[in-house]
Order: sequence, then C-alpha cells, then structure tokens
Amino acid sequence: MDCRLGCGACCIAPSISSPIPGMPAGKAAGERCIQLDERNLCLLFGDPRRPAVCGDFKADEEVCAADNPTALENLTLLESSTAIIVRSH
Repeated sequence: MDCRLGCGACCIAPSISSPIPGMPAGKAAGERCIQLDERNLCLLFGDPRRPAVCGDFKADEEVCAADNPTALENLTLLESSTAIIVRSH
C-alpha cells in the first residue's frame, strides 16, 4: 500500500523518542509533529534529518485503512496498547 498524501496519522498518533528538528526530545503520543504542515505533509520527507523511525514506517492496509480518520484511530489504539506504563511505588 502506498501512503495516502495528507493523512498524517503516523505523524500524530505514535510517540517518537528520537529527536526531530524543532522537537529535540521527540514527541508524545497524540501530539502533532512540528514538521507536519497544514496539508498534513511531512516537511522532512527525503531530508536526512528525518528520524529513521519515520522513514521506516510503511503504510499497511490493516493499519491505515481506507481513510484518514480510521488510520488515526487505528494508530492511536496501537500506540495505547503498546505503551509502557510507568507506575510510581
């Protein structure tokens, strides 16, 4: 599956622990990447400063579905189900 231009779900739903230009500590889950423009296009696409984790993400029909809202919902669910929960003792 090819990535849908203007989706942006993979730039919003997951947390990214790698530094991103403008976000040196990465980003939290659900936080919009600063490098995502108003058309939901990555400003770092093809740029060597783009985090490897972003370049390694491959669109998949099961995750990305047929529309952008469902993709965001699916990725948000995956992120929350795989998040490490830190509990204070």
